[in-house]
Amino acid sequence: MSPTYQASSLPNTRVDAADILRGIAIGGIVMLHFIEHMNFYRFPPLTTLDRVVWDTMFFLCGGKMYAIFSLLFGLSFYIQHDNQAKKGKDFRFRFAWRMLLLMGFGLIDLLFFNGDILTVYAVGGLLVLPLIRLSNKALGWIAIFLALQPIELFYLAWGTINPSVAPLSLGSGELFGALIEPQSHGTLFEVATAGIVYGFRINFYWAIENGRLTQTLFLFILGILMGRTRFLYLEGDNSQRWVRTMVASIVALFFILPVQQTLPALVENSCISHSLQVMLTMWRNAAMMLFMVCAVTWTYHCTQWGKRLIAIAPYGKMSLTNYLGQSVIGGFVFYGWGLGLYQYSGHTLSLLLGILCVLLQYTFSRWWLHHHSRGPLESLWKRLTWI
Repeated sequence: MSPTYQASSLPNTRVDAADILRGIAIGGIVMLHFIEHMNFYRFPPLTTLDRVVWDTMFFLCGGKMYAIFSLLFGLSFYIQHDNQAKKGKDFRFRFAWRMLLLMGFGLIDLLFFNGDILTVYAVGGLLVLPLIRLSNKALGWIAIFLALQPIELFYLAWGTINPSVAPLSLGSGELFGALIEPQSHGTLFEVATAGIVYGFRINFYWAIENGRLTQTLFLFILGILMGRTRFLYLEGDNSQRWVRTMVASIVALFFILPVQQTLPALVENSCISHSLQVMLTMWRNAAMMLFMVCAVTWTYHCTQWGKRLIAIAPYGKMSLTNYLGQSVIGGFVFYGWGLGLYQYSGHTLSLLLGILCVLLQYTFSRWWLHHHSRGPLESLWKRLTWI
């Protein structure tokens, strides 16, 4: 055990608020994926209601549900590392192996859904791993640096110096085009092959192009800091901290939203305009995510609605199982190898199908956890972690 790391003196008891938040996040992710036809942007003629559904869901959930999920990933990493530190054990090598296992789950997910996020998390987890024993101050500075979107700051400066510079593009758009044929008319084997060949690169390229990778790393670190400061427990002045964070988030949105909706369009330089749009969107999503996290946590701990919110926890406890499950279900519903409903299902119907998927998964989660302590894939992941 490294002498530079001191395990916490308080127990890391089950964080019910985290399970609730994880359940909300995975539910929102599933509904968005269904609206998107599982990353297959082919739709029948859309109605006005369809467009309202799309705009509303993406404003409320787009970029926020994944952000909650990422934050809780960092929190879980901290808890696992700290629990082992209490026993005098170093969890870092075991966590690296755990990320390799997560990469395996992600590759399986790519066989059904090319928008997998688990592979990105696996790589991001390995990048954050060397930072787990840094001081809170050092982690805070790294988090701020990542939150400022350093790639976009570089392109802003470069675009200012050289107006002919194009926006950052690694080619994710062209790779998306290669998926259309197998998703439309391909067999399951052809979809799986395309997912591995193109989907893996698409996820990383898109994440880098759109500020998602740096924000994910920022959120991993923020989750670690929340774990160290016990931010989600009802302790000390946390209830006041949640309220202050909600107020600060609203104030931030008051300034960010109008700027994000107007400033990029006023800039003629495409590189600068694109970079501004990416930065402001990431900041908007982060502010909304923090408001949601604190609102749910405060409601759970400080109001009578807490007993109702805890009902969401089983869905969050089986987030890995439900995430991979929605890929199989959604691929079958929308892709050509299954029902092929991409041809007929507009955004409204797709949302209803997504809600139905969430309800079915939620029912299964409650039933499964009534008989088992963990979800099937969660249990497998744990057993393989400690093999």
